[in-house]
Amino acid sequence: MLFIGMGILIGILSGFFGVGGGFILTPILLLMNYDPIFAITISLMYTIGTSLSGVLAHTKMKNVIWKDALIIATSGVIATQVAYPFVLFLQKIGYDQFVIPLLFIVLLAYFAINMLKGQRPPSMEKLTSNKTVVNKNLILILTGFAGGFLSTTLGVGGGFIIVPLLISYTNYPSRQAVGTSLMSVLFIVFVGFITYMIKSPIDLTLGGILIVGGLLGAQIGAYLINSYEHHEVKIMLGLLFVVTFISMCLKLFHFDQTGLAIIAIFLFVLYFYMIRKFIHTKREKSELS
Repeated sequence: MLFIGMGILIGILSGFFGVGGGFILTPILLLMNYDPIFAITISLMYTIGTSLSGVLAHTKMKNVIWKDALIIATSGVIATQVAYPFVLFLQKIGYDQFVIPLLFIVLLAYFAINMLKGQRPPSMEKLTSNKTVVNKNLILILTGFAGGFLSTTLGVGGGFIIVPLLISYTNYPSRQAVGTSLMSVLFIVFVGFITYMIKSPIDLTLGGILIVGGLLGAQIGAYLINSYEHHEVKIMLGLLFVVTFISMCLKLFHFDQTGLAIIAIFLFVLYFYMIRKFIHTKREKSELS
């Protein structure tokens, strides 16, 4: 029941932010003292389920830009085959317990700052120029490669990287960034998961239990996002990065339980805010109608 509940709660974040769920599940499993290879594989498996559920919801809402999703996915799948030998090398030399949390910390710090700072959107002329189209395709390729590499290295699904980059560097609206990210992430995590299972098979019982809850949670999160403006999603995602950053820093100093407590408290406040905002939005719409 604990892990089914965890699956639902993380699934809500997946559908809401388009991040697959692994970026919060992997740190939680690491804080619970699971082996990094196990944590990554389970997170990738979980992300397949939540991404599929989220993709179905966002496809119905027409939030997926298919061409861009294909470019990101192709680049990301190639990157997964580069990342797996790197993880095995870290495990072989005994640095996986230190390097993987450290990578999380660096990325969380960067994207927390990136999400929370204000940026002016480019002008319409800039967005429609030929040069910008070329630059956009290059950004999509690099975004996919970064997402694929970090997905297989950290078990984060790739949306952890893809959504902030799409919002910040291609001026995507948050809803389209989420939908397009989830579609590309689905392909990336599937290849990454199969790669791990072929070369490092593990018991998948825990992953199955988490997926049961995650499938429901992702649907809830995908519909909750309709109650929020673009800037609100950025701020909430940035704060989530900050809290996870603090928790992973505490893990490096062996304060695992404190890190888990901080994440739990923040998520409780975040879900309370989501529910309150959703109810308020529904009331406003019913009063207008």
